[in-house]
Amino acid sequence: MAHSMRRLAGTVVAILQTRLELLGTELEEEKLRLGSVLVYAGAAFFLLGFGIVLLALFLTVLLWDSNRLLALGAFTAVFLVGGAAAAALAARRARAGSKLFAASLAELARDRESLRDEA
Repeated sequence: MAHSMRRLAGTVVAILQTRLELLGTELEEEKLRLGSVLVYAGAAFFLLGFGIVLLALFLTVLLWDSNRLLALGAFTAVFLVGGAAAAALAARRARAGSKLFAASLAELARDRESLRDEA
C-alpha cells in the first residue's frame, strides 16, 4: 500500500513538473512572438506615418495656390478619423485578451478527467 502511494505521489509530481515546463515554454513562445510583433509594428508605424505626412505635405504644396486650406482640412480630417479607428481597434484587441496557456489548461483538464475516470 505504501509503495503504491509513493508511486502515485511520484507520478503526480512528474505530471506537475511536465505541466510547469509546458507553461514555461508557452510563456517563452508568447514573449518571443510579442517581441517580434512589437518590432515590426513599430517599424511599420514609423515608416507609414512618415510616408503619409510626406504625401500630405506634397499634396498641400501641389494645391498651395488654389485650395491649400481645403487640402489641409481634408488631411486633418483623414488623420483624425484614422487615429480614432486605430484607437478603437487597439482597445477592442486589448479587451479581447490572449490565449496564453491555452494548451496547458487543456492538458490540465485532460489530466483531471483521466484522474476522475480512474477513481
